[in-house]
Amino acid sequence: MSGRPDILDEFTAEHRAVTELLARIEAAPESADQPGELLGQLTDLLFSHCAAEEEHLFPIVQHDVPGGGALVFRCIHDHLAIGQYLADLQALPPGDPTLGTLLRGLAELLARHLAAEEEELYAAARTALPAGTRAALAERLRADRAEITEAGP
Repeated sequence: MSGRPDILDEFTAEHRAVTELLARIEAAPESADQPGELLGQLTDLLFSHCAAEEEHLFPIVQHDVPGGGALVFRCIHDHLAIGQYLADLQALPPGDPTLGTLLRGLAELLARHLAAEEEELYAAARTALPAGTRAALAERLRADRAEITEAGP
């Protein structure tokens, strides 16, 4: 084993990055340009993270983890709701008074979703999937991301 993080470690680290970025957005003054820039970063991170989970982790969880289908279904449902919040936030004009309400809704959804993934989905996957499988999934994820980065925009 290479000692590199497995796929569950990778995704857990991304959860921490999401939480930190959301806290920075919530702490930024509403009049500043920074929330818009940070919101763009959060949107990119969440879309990349959700897509990676759906492509690299969910299929094997659904197939190889007891009760995995139900766990994956709940996560995909949350991913769709997260995407809707992000689309709604991106569509707001600067200074829109609904920004705070939408951010609080997204923050509550993310807190619940990230905790559920870590406590239920990731815990079940860690138990059911061998370490070598989780490491191989992480290597495939890193290779795919490197290929995307090399291809450029």
